[in-house]
Parts: sequence; structure tokens; C-alpha cells
Amino acid sequence: MQAVLIILAAYLLGSVSFAIVVSRVLALPDPRSYGSNNPGATNVLRSGSKAAAVLTLLGDAGKGWVAVWLAVLASGAAAVAGPVAPLAGLAAFAGHLFPVFYRFRGGKGVATAAGVLLGIDPWLGLATIATWIVFVLFFRISSFAALAAALFAPAYAWWLFGLRSPLLIAVVAAIALLLVWRHRANIGRLIAGTEPRIR
Repeated sequence: MQAVLIILAAYLLGSVSFAIVVSRVLALPDPRSYGSNNPGATNVLRSGSKAAAVLTLLGDAGKGWVAVWLAVLASGAAAVAGPVAPLAGLAAFAGHLFPVFYRFRGGKGVATAAGVLLGIDPWLGLATIATWIVFVLFFRISSFAALAAALFAPAYAWWLFGLRSPLLIAVVAAIALLLVWRHRANIGRLIAGTEPRIR
């Protein structure tokens, strides 16, 4: 029962959209009403407020990390050892994608996924974030960088950092696959050559 409550709490935490919260606090337009209509840091940046985009990024990543951290504290098992923390991270990520507070219409989950991976294993999270940064610097396309980082994450977990827990690898793979699925429209634009670049 405790594990179920922890995972439910993680989902509710993940359901808090910092893009929407920050935009309301700073009296900015709802991020679901312009640009890509996605409540995420990249779209909030299109409002012209770098501060709002940074706060959104930190909030969305932070809730993923906090969900895993609290699960570790509550369960008494390390994130890479017990089942509760990885599942809590997955629940927080799912909450961001399908938030109960916003009619299950959420963001794409890039920042939250990064926070979850940092909570599970800091080196895994940093390696995945570094991959995103490298691809952004070379290609200037946020979605392409996110897709590359997502696909590398399970490989990093298994081969680079030796995280052999089947459940943990399954969680990382599930996050990666869900992230790719949420970017299906971006994939279409990438193939067509119409995906916007970061300026």
C-alpha cells in the first residue's frame, strides 16, 4: 500500500505543469495558446521571456528529480536497487504527459525525463543531458536533440553505467519510447525538413 501511495503522489506531482504555473504568475500568455501549443520550456521561450523559460525548465526537471528522491526516502531503497523509486519516476513523467489537473493534456516531457534520470542515477542523467546539448549545438533543433538523447538513455544505462536491474532498464526504455511517441508530430516535420530551429 505504501508503494502505491508513493507512486500516486509522484503522478500528482508530475501533473503540475510549471509552464502554465510560471506563465500565470508572470502574467504571460498560456503556453497552450501559441507556438507549438506545448506547455514546455521551449515553447515558453517563444513568449519572449527567458526567465519564464528557465523557471519552467527547472520546475519540470525538478519535479522529476524530487519524485524519485522522495520515493527513495519513503521506501528506504536506493533508486538503482529498489522498484519504488524508478516506478515513481515513471509516474511523475506520466503525470507530466497526462496531467490530471489539465484534462490529461500535458507536455512532451523532456525536462521531466531529465530530472527523473538524474534522480535514478546522476551520471545517467548528466550523460543524457550532455547528449541533448551536443545535438542542439550541432543541429539547433530541440526536438531532434531530445529524440537522440531519449534513444541513447537506455543504452547508457545498460552498457555505459552497468545498471542491470531489468525493472530500471524497462522504466528508462518506457520513458524513452513515450518521449519519442510524444514527438511524433516533430518527427514528421523533421522528415519534411520543416522543423523550426533554435535561434
